Amino acid sequence: MSVKIVNVEKELPEYSRNTQEILPLVENWLDGQEERFRRKVLKIFEGAGVDKRYSIMSPEDVFTATSFEEKNNIYVREVKRLGKNVLEKALHNSGWAGDSLDFIITVSCTGIMIPSLDAYLINELELKRDITRLPVTEMGCAAGISGIIYANNFLKANPGKRAAVVAVESPTATFQLEDFSMANMVSAAIFGDGAACVLLSSEENVSGPKILGEEMYHFYNSTHLMGFDLINNGLQMILDPAVPETISEHFPAIIHPFLEKHNTSIEKVDHLVFHPGGRKIVQTVSDLFGNLGKNIDDTREVLRLYGNMSSATVLYVLERFLKKEIPEGEQGIMLSFGPGFSAQRILLEW
Repeated sequence: MSVKIVNVEKELPEYSRNTQEILPLVENWLDGQEERFRRKVLKIFEGAGVDKRYSIMSPEDVFTATSFEEKNNIYVREVKRLGKNVLEKALHNSGWAGDSLDFIITVSCTGIMIPSLDAYLINELELKRDITRLPVTEMGCAAGISGIIYANNFLKANPGKRAAVVAVESPTATFQLEDFSMANMVSAAIFGDGAACVLLSSEENVSGPKILGEEMYHFYNSTHLMGFDLINNGLQMILDPAVPETISEHFPAIIHPFLEKHNTSIEKVDHLVFHPGGRKIVQTVSDLFGNLGKNIDDTREVLRLYGNMSSATVLYVLERFLKKEIPEGEQGIMLSFGPGFSAQRILLEW
């Protein structure tokens, strides 16, 4: 029995802007700040490797002072809509009925809602009354892969079952107008909003890449590197500039023992399905693999087209690979990083 990824679908919010269209809004926002600082921030936006981003609010509203309550209300409304749409799309395109799901995992870290999204999806789509549900929060960018890891473990223990992982994120709902720190500038420059859904199955005779192995890797003494502080105005980004360097230092320990455990090596892995955390992280990973003849072009392209959508982003990269004609037997590795600090890994075989 093996667990396979059957389908991946994505869903985007209604608002979008090219980076060049956002720059005047950034300039207005920075009015009154020191001129050198303003030029530096504009260069950060221009050099972020993001050509376009989507948001649950109009860009004009993003740069308008609103309360935590107002922004979170928009988050709740739009997360419900995007989550329902992307799950419906995935089920429809796979020929699955909603009540055929046995396990549902919802992933988000950019707002707060209780009940969690999965409860609303069960009602909206009339999923099974006895479906097992798991909301995953507070794991940031790593949680898309975390959700697949949890689904894989459920399905390995329950042959003949089906699972859905639904990731919906809105980093724009966390944007802080009064925060002029570099962490806020960099996050504003790279992040966008989006949703994705992954369907998995432990049934026989289903097609899709199978999961050969999965594992988490936790960095010690690193909880300060990434996350959110909860302040009166909402969720305030924590993003330490040491993240790329820290990833680079740990990279051999993250990749090689994991692959060896599953009787393979990076030389035998054909496809790199990596989370585009930002331009510097993408470049760090690209440099580490360049001498092996590997590339992360799909990762870089997802960042360019959508920005970093936190947990959903690596699923956008995975969706691109599922649309390719990949020969049987070829392997791929999924990788994302998130608060903790941690790395999440999955080994796939087509």
